[in-house]
Amino acid sequence: MHANADISRRILLAAVWRRVPLWLAVALPWVLLRTWPGVLACAAWAAWDFIRLRQRVYGNWTRWIDGAVPELEDSSALLVRAETPVGRLQQQRLLARVSSAIGKDRLRAIARERVPLGLHWFAISAVAALGFWAAQLTATDGAVAAPSLARAAAVQKSELAMRITPPKYTGVAASRTAPRDLLVPEQTIVEWCLKMPREGEPPIELSDGQVLKIGQQCVRWTATESVFWRWRGARYNLKVVPDNAPRITVSMPKQMVQVLSPDATSARIAVEVVDDYAVTRATMHLTLARGSGENVRFSDREVPLPGSKDPRVRNWSKDWSLADLGMEPGDELYFFIRAFDNAGRAQQSQSPTYTLRLPGPVEEGEESTALPMLVKPENLRSQRQIIIDTEQLIADMKANPRLAAATLQDRSQKIAGDQAILRRRYGQFLGEESTLFGGEEEHSEGDGHDHGGGGAGGSSAGMIAEYGHMHDESENATMFDEATKKVLRRALSAMWDAEKALRAITPKPALAPEYKALEAIKELQQADRIYLHKTAFAPPAIKEEIRMTGDVVGAKSYRREQAAADQAIPAEVRALLQTLASDGALPALWTRDAQDWIRERIANDDQRLAAQRAVQDVADGCVPCRPVLRAWLRGAITEAPVVLQAKPVTETPFTRAWRSGAKP
Repeated sequence: MHANADISRRILLAAVWRRVPLWLAVALPWVLLRTWPGVLACAAWAAWDFIRLRQRVYGNWTRWIDGAVPELEDSSALLVRAETPVGRLQQQRLLARVSSAIGKDRLRAIARERVPLGLHWFAISAVAALGFWAAQLTATDGAVAAPSLARAAAVQKSELAMRITPPKYTGVAASRTAPRDLLVPEQTIVEWCLKMPREGEPPIELSDGQVLKIGQQCVRWTATESVFWRWRGARYNLKVVPDNAPRITVSMPKQMVQVLSPDATSARIAVEVVDDYAVTRATMHLTLARGSGENVRFSDREVPLPGSKDPRVRNWSKDWSLADLGMEPGDELYFFIRAFDNAGRAQQSQSPTYTLRLPGPVEEGEESTALPMLVKPENLRSQRQIIIDTEQLIADMKANPRLAAATLQDRSQKIAGDQAILRRRYGQFLGEESTLFGGEEEHSEGDGHDHGGGGAGGSSAGMIAEYGHMHDESENATMFDEATKKVLRRALSAMWDAEKALRAITPKPALAPEYKALEAIKELQQADRIYLHKTAFAPPAIKEEIRMTGDVVGAKSYRREQAAADQAIPAEVRALLQTLASDGALPALWTRDAQDWIRERIANDDQRLAAQRAVQDVADGCVPCRPVLRAWLRGAITEAPVVLQAKPVTETPFTRAWRSGAKP
């Protein structure tokens, strides 16, 4: 048995020596790349291959010997098992024959024949190592100075310290740290200090162009926007978390204008105020409007919102009885929420104005408060109410910029309709005929009016002058004096302007004429006499010394100059973009122009930092970084405005005569 084991070990050793070059060749590429994980993987594969090889040798060595040594006459199986005395005798003879027949050359021949080289394993290892090397080379090209930056970062962590001091109102504790990427609250004071100050230390460069000279004293910077900073070649991001104003959410009522049912006894108001750190004060401002026509009275009060366990949130909900609110049928209640946070300079937020409207009983036969002798219809709104509705629409547009176009148009048209009704109401006092406030006056042949019937001209004119009124002058059909008519004309003109702006879905320009109309109406209500100061055009004084001399220096043309197109791209940025497209020298002060352009046009923090990083790379002399910076600068260009230009036309005496229709 010992002889059998000795023969199998000799064959296994020959097979191993046959396989050893393959194992070394597979590990060689990873050794050259100095990738120790790859070397360990190759070693594990070699161990697995050795186990497989040993199992093959121990399972097949007898057949291998029969094929390689003809003298054994295919009897090598007796070397493994011999149970009879004759078999054991035969085994001893075979062992003697094998010992003399199998030498080193025969063993190497058996290994060459039975153990393949396995070159496909070497090919797989070489391809994998080549791919790893290519990926590593690409990463090295992307970061040209990666080893030096790593060493610089290691040096920084041992020589530079940062002190972070957030504002006290945030409740965030101050800290000290080694250089790294940080996320800090707005208005945080960031300090850089050298542990062992030396002369000639490089400054700290911020991405916005600031340079902080560090030395014996620490340098500080107040965090107002996200930047990255660089020292000794290493860069770190310093992102700022902005402190937003309190956010106000009014969940009840759900509509901006809530019309209560006539039999309502209560109204629910639910408010939530949320801030980043703390809400110091939140109040609800209530304005109650009572009355109709021009006699509307207002009363204001302020209600504080109670606090909660969490200082950052104030949730408040209450079912108000209409008696507590002081509302009666026909009243309107306007309310909004105002909140303040705990910032050093307190930030204020205000919600849109909500309206609670309690319908009142319909009153018939209400008289106008501005002028007598006129019955007011039920749906007629006063000028002050029109102003309130317009201001509410403007506030809703500011609070909700994405207000549906159909809703905006509908509300603006409704206000314009109210203004038109009110305009026609006051227009009647200037003789404008309308069916709004009663039936039109019907004329017949016997009503005392002459509508051009027969008869002599002189007698007809005399009858009109004596008994009738003139229909070609509508204002003459009224009973008011000229001073009152002038005020009425001013009010109607303002109402016309307001209605036109509202019809054009531009409520903001309608406010000024609405207030002018209200002022004229109040003037009619309050004044016993109306005094209108008449003004006329006052031409400038004529200089007698240049009169009729033909001197036109300083004179302006009566022609209006056309508007010039806005400069979409400043000249400095345009010149920089052209220079970045080549390898030429960059303009003077180009970094300042690029920084200003990026800060003004790019709002996203990550994009702005990437663009500023490109500016710094180009300033360091990186020529391949120029296309990157150029792409950032071009991406910040917004659409240029389109200015309509009039077509120039040659003016000649013939064209003027042709246009005026003069005959030759």
